[in-house]
Amino acid sequence: MNKRYETPLTPKQLALLADAEIDTGDIPELDEQFWAKAKLTPPRTKPNVSLCLPQEVVEFFKSENPKGYTARMAAVLSAYVKAHRRAG
Repeated sequence: MNKRYETPLTPKQLALLADAEIDTGDIPELDEQFWAKAKLTPPRTKPNVSLCLPQEVVEFFKSENPKGYTARMAAVLSAYVKAHRRAG
């Protein structure tokens, strides 16, 4: 790898550089073989929902791990839906 910088740049430092100043020497070229195997993956969108929950419910999910607590709440709700679809 070409070491053009003494230390890795922070995102802010990188943003300040002109495109021509950015060392992209360690990035391989995207050739025909790459594009032949490339797949277009559209982004998954999820609707934003505003929901009032009891404080104890929010605190429970946050207490396990504050990061990603809403994703865990969504997983519980998804499991509930799947269970009820099978039962019905």
